[in-house]
Amino acid sequence: MQTFVGMILGALLLVGGVYIYDSLQTSSVASGQIAQANRTIVNWDVAKADWDKLTTRAHEGWVKISSK
Repeated sequence: MQTFVGMILGALLLVGGVYIYDSLQTSSVASGQIAQANRTIVNWDVAKADWDKLTTRAHEGWVKISSK
């Protein structure tokens, strides 16, 4: 159980750290050539679209399973 909680916590810390790093790299202070040189690690628009698809499929699957 401790291993499972540790993996979940590690994943959350990783995603949070990358999000903070990307937020600092694409701040409004950076503009022009500096903004082009400091690219983000994650394309957050694509990640959000994939997350939305995943949650929609999970919800539809849950509705299908629970209706039986």
